[in-house]
Amino acid sequence: MQPKPHVLIAEDEVLAAMALESILIRAGFRVTCAYDGEKALAAQAVDPPDILVTDIRMPRMDGRQLIREVRQTLADLPIIIMTGFISRTGVDELRGEGSGPIEVIPKPISPREIVATIRRLIAQA
Repeated sequence: MQPKPHVLIAEDEVLAAMALESILIRAGFRVTCAYDGEKALAAQAVDPPDILVTDIRMPRMDGRQLIREVRQTLADLPIIIMTGFISRTGVDELRGEGSGPIEVIPKPISPREIVATIRRLIAQA
C-alpha cells in the first residue's frame, strides 16, 4: 500500500483551513495545517510535504516569504497559491525561486479544482 500524499496547508483563516483539510482528507490525502507562514516552515522541516498549498496574505511570514524559504530546501516542491491578491508578475517572480511548478487558484476555491490540481501536480512531480 502506497503512503498517502502529504499536503501542507498554510492558511491563516482557521475555518477555511479546516474546511480545506476536511476536503483533502476525504480525497485521500494526509494533511498538515499551519495557520501562518512561520508555523508552515517549521512543519515542513519536521515532515516534508509532497505539495504546499498556501495563502499569500498571512501574519508573521507571508506566502511569498514562505515559498522562498521552502524552496531553499525543497526546490522542486509543487506549490499552489490560493489568493485573490497576487498579480501574474508576482507569480512569475516566485517561479524563479525554484524548479517546482507553481499554480494559482483564486479564492473562493472550488473543492473539485483544488483536489484535481493537487493530484495533477503530485503526479507530475
